[in-house]
Amino acid sequence: MKKEEIFSEEKIVMDFGDVLIKKSRIVQFKDGLGAFADRDFKKGEILIRWNLKTLTNDEYNQLPEYEKNNFCHKRKGVLYFYPDPERYVNRSKDSSMCNVVPDFEKQMDIAQRDIKRGEELAMLDSIEEDF
Repeated sequence: MKKEEIFSEEKIVMDFGDVLIKKSRIVQFKDGLGAFADRDFKKGEILIRWNLKTLTNDEYNQLPEYEKNNFCHKRKGVLYFYPDPERYVNRSKDSSMCNVVPDFEKQMDIAQRDIKRGEELAMLDSIEEDF
């Protein structure tokens, strides 16, 4: 079976147009989901524009521990919550799997190289998000 055939048979959990959320091959989080390209992207193209939510300390404290530990980040003293789909760009220690670079100032994920439809979107595990 070809990779494209396998991709097309996987269940789509969420559809964000050019990005799909499906079962991850990386499996960074316990939900086992990841973001996948639903079209070809060229190097330098925007993959996902972030829609981060700023949190007060009270809002942060009310979140479940899983959300706090995995989808909240502090940057320059501000608490941010990463919603769908940006939370599903997993991290990998295998640089050959990495095709995404985050731009924290512009709040977007950018294609680090050409990406083919069906590829899982991943960034290098060593990229720091908390400043």
